[in-house]
Amino acid sequence: MELKVTPWNRETPPTEDELSTLLIKQELKVYHWSKDPESVQAGHTHGYHKVVYVVTGTIKFDLPTRHKMINLNPGDRLELPAGTRHSVLAGPDGVTCLEAHIY
Repeated sequence: MELKVTPWNRETPPTEDELSTLLIKQELKVYHWSKDPESVQAGHTHGYHKVVYVVTGTIKFDLPTRHKMINLNPGDRLELPAGTRHSVLAGPDGVTCLEAHIY
């Protein structure tokens, strides 16, 4: 899996059900999580590939080893390869996301 961001390209924001259906069609198990406004999660890695859709709010992924900062808005999708070090900062209104793992 390559690092990939797919911006939401429709005029209206997605619903959680709509995004969940996109993951389920890929035969992925969907996890729901949220973060409080401007909360930070320190740098870490995962042993699995991660797919994230933003449902509401905004979030910033800092990828220091790749020298990238990625800002995600509702409907945006991030594909994060296993072992990619990242930290996250929730936006001023917090964030709600759907996530799936690919092993």
